[in-house]
Amino acid sequence: MIDIPLIINGKEIRTGITGKITNPADHDHVLATYHMATEKEVSMAIDAALSAKCEWMTLSWMERAAIMAKAAELISKKYRYRLNAATMLGQGKNAFQAEIDSACEVIDYLRFNNYFASLIYREQPKSGTEIINRLEYRPLEGFVYTITPFNFTAIASNLNTSVVLMGNTTVWKPASTAVLSNYYLMKIFEEAGMPAGVINFIPGSGSLISGVVLKHKELAGVHFTGSNATFNTVWKQVSENLSIYRSYPKIVGETGGKDFIFAHNSADRVALATAIIRGAFEYQGQKCSAASRAYIPVSIWDETKKHILRMIPEIRTGNVTDINNFMNAVIDEPAFDRIMSYIEKAKASPDIEILTGGKGNKSSGYFIEPTILITNDPHHITMEEEIFGPVITIFVYDDDKYDDTLKLCDETSPYGLTGSIFSLDKYAMIRACRALRYSAGNFYINDKPTGAMVGQQPFGGARASGTNDKAGSHLNLLRWVSPRTIKETLIPATDFRYPYMDIE
Repeated sequence: MIDIPLIINGKEIRTGITGKITNPADHDHVLATYHMATEKEVSMAIDAALSAKCEWMTLSWMERAAIMAKAAELISKKYRYRLNAATMLGQGKNAFQAEIDSACEVIDYLRFNNYFASLIYREQPKSGTEIINRLEYRPLEGFVYTITPFNFTAIASNLNTSVVLMGNTTVWKPASTAVLSNYYLMKIFEEAGMPAGVINFIPGSGSLISGVVLKHKELAGVHFTGSNATFNTVWKQVSENLSIYRSYPKIVGETGGKDFIFAHNSADRVALATAIIRGAFEYQGQKCSAASRAYIPVSIWDETKKHILRMIPEIRTGNVTDINNFMNAVIDEPAFDRIMSYIEKAKASPDIEILTGGKGNKSSGYFIEPTILITNDPHHITMEEEIFGPVITIFVYDDDKYDDTLKLCDETSPYGLTGSIFSLDKYAMIRACRALRYSAGNFYINDKPTGAMVGQQPFGGARASGTNDKAGSHLNLLRWVSPRTIKETLIPATDFRYPYMDIE
């Protein structure tokens, strides 16, 4: 068991106000204690970020990129297994899910962002024979507040490193249930050469930290991943404080999703069933991209259901320490209770049939069975609201209502993050792609709606799913600069009159 301090301006600070980090699969197993920030430490972190800003931003961007490259190498080789183990034990991810997150994706963000930054800095305007034009990609004026989630160690890394790569400094509020892996990230950044004060690590109460940060005149931006409700609260607080700020803060957020799988009657049944299982139940459905609703034509439902029911009994659930367990525990008791409340509502509804699962047990760990619900009401609460757990609801539709059901899918949820279409009919596939144009910022064809790759599928959605600034591409990095146009005139004019005017 380790003791995790705050890290402000490169110094470890222990407030004596502590919380515990436990293994979700065994809540008697305490992994670490962590110290929580008070208003005093939040103000210290802001001051440290502002003090470090001038020297950090005046570095060549290549020097900043070198730190990111070294961090990637440290994670790739020296700290890969420690970071994976911390993510497994602290956040309840199996070995495969941890490897693709806390190793592969963290490394990809660090390396690819260096490349994307090079594309931005090389983009310059045209110059003429008498003038030289250039764009200076200034960092934002002030500090950036980063609020990171529990479910992806890679997001915790990227929400900070994408910002600081472009010359900014951050005040970082990590999710309380991910402090263990996030602390190791912070130590790796320091070992890679990150100067003191560039990133300031302050676990603690979100409302307390935000109450100080969002009222500071030097707030330049917010980089957020989390719930829709929390993001709305942050946005409202920023809008209420607009008269305080030196500049309009840039707000970048990725929130929730009610992600779908839509099938045409030409779909490959085995591939469809596999996508439902993987899309809904990998990492216990605790991904903002997880499949949470599906639309399947009646003509292929029986065969698809047969494959689903064949696969479900093969799913092993348990502690991450057994690497043959496909599913593990949900993150904590509040999450367990919230997910089970949806399952209980489904049990009480005459419009729902429970195909599989429906049970949970939190006596030793927060385990919920992979649960598949069948509904005859496409507007049932489990079809519309984000559950963020191992629950998917399926609506079986009449084959001749393909286009109507596409429209239904588009209009059912306020979110617009991810979705997929399964079809071997090219015309039907294209109709779905067009009808669902705004339903998903990341759209998949004949694949599950999860697993976006850095540099291949830039990630983000619109509507209630966030600002769609596409992490994993140059588009996100552009949000963390404030360009300045500079024009240098080589031979200035010395006469106010136009050339065609007569000179006596």
